[in-house]
Amino acid sequence: MSAPLYQLKAEFFKTLGHPVRIRVLELLSRREHTVSEMLPEVGVEAAHLSQQLAVLRRANLVVSRREGSTVAYALANPELADLLKVARSILSGVLAGQAELLADLRAAQPDRTPPP
Repeated sequence: MSAPLYQLKAEFFKTLGHPVRIRVLELLSRREHTVSEMLPEVGVEAAHLSQQLAVLRRANLVVSRREGSTVAYALANPELADLLKVARSILSGVLAGQAELLADLRAAQPDRTPPP
């Protein structure tokens, strides 16, 4: 018997739950990249980037192709780019709401000038 869909979704989101993996997917949502192109953008050691790419490959989120001694990576499904855009939109709304709450809290604070 296969796993329930909600369990598969949880595993999918766990795979996305690492900042380096998210950054890699963001880069690949624009175009195909090699490891050497991603390294300065991601800001981690080559070994760490390779580990994260391996996780994404095992999850079938990215695909790779060899060009001589170079390996190029791309999104396995272009809908991943849409998912990242939706996540950005959701986070923008959440952060805007938090900024409004912070402004309200600051406006409601009594003046803290010490008595004479």
